[in-house]
Amino acid sequence: MDRVGTVVIGAGQAGLAIGYYLREDFVILDGHDRVGDCWRERYDSLRLFSRPRYASLPGLRIGTRDCPSRDEMADYLEQYAVHHELPVRTGVRVTRLSRDDDGFLVETTGGDWRADQVVVAAGMHSVPRRPSFAGELDPSIRQLHSLEYRNPEQFADGTVLVVGAANSGTDIALEAVKTHRTLLAGRHPGQVPIDIDSTAGHVFTPVVMFLFKYVLTRRTPMGRKAIANAEKAGLPLTRNKLEHLDAAGIRRIGRIAGVRDGRPVTADGDVLDDVRTVVWSTGSDPDHGWIDLPVFGDDGRPRHVRGVSADVPGLYFLGLDFQYAIASASIQGVDRDARFLVRHLARRTTHRAIPVDRR
Repeated sequence: MDRVGTVVIGAGQAGLAIGYYLREDFVILDGHDRVGDCWRERYDSLRLFSRPRYASLPGLRIGTRDCPSRDEMADYLEQYAVHHELPVRTGVRVTRLSRDDDGFLVETTGGDWRADQVVVAAGMHSVPRRPSFAGELDPSIRQLHSLEYRNPEQFADGTVLVVGAANSGTDIALEAVKTHRTLLAGRHPGQVPIDIDSTAGHVFTPVVMFLFKYVLTRRTPMGRKAIANAEKAGLPLTRNKLEHLDAAGIRRIGRIAGVRDGRPVTADGDVLDDVRTVVWSTGSDPDHGWIDLPVFGDDGRPRHVRGVSADVPGLYFLGLDFQYAIASASIQGVDRDARFLVRHLARRTTHRAIPVDRR
């Protein structure tokens, strides 16, 4: 059994960000075959909202001129791990995390590890969330979750119903409507008032990032209100707009409330008889079932303060939605949260970490 000061679980942007600041005596474990596969598993046309300045981790700028694509982001993360010689072990899936008098025990498919500290930076968006009535749909209707969607070739012939009108749902609907009659169900979450890919968007982005990182945090009344609203209703549409949906010919309908005779039914009682594919863009839940520690609240989420476990000393979380601010799920927000955890971790350990500022 290997012994190490800190085990980081997950080699996505969160795990790599904190790995950058740790100098020695740590390892990063990831269940994927390659660094960046967490992005390669998303839909083919996915494109980030951030330009290189905000899509880059510390110490290496991403080599794109505009908002990176899914594959560009995946390849960048792989390059980042190599460039900084981070001790990443891929193909190693953690099956259980526990603790005893000798520290943390990290059991994996590639052998077990002992650690003084553990940073959980994986499993944040792994379990598809579907409504309870999804199983009542007629078996002839093809069902996908947005986490399973890759491209329009997965659609059956006939009408496509996308359930969930936030960023992923509208992306998928705009692809579907090019080849299929498309319905988009769900409440409109609001939208960013400008085109983020325009010149005005270039000017507007730094202002938004400042607000998301430094104003809309759990420390401010305005931030706590914004986070509560986002947790309930989701973030507003960023790139897509209602006028884009309407111009493309997407029919927007109300909430899907249930199933009647195997067909989806809206809250207004309309039965959608012609739907042949349903894409559930209805969110996802963390997969932390392998954490065998008393760290979760009644809602199933980790109890923490800015990623520091409230129950188990030496255990940290990184990459949680709204971990400290609206920006926490973004590349820049992850970096700031990582720097906070490294400062906290350094106070508990004798092994070295890169000194970090408090930006």
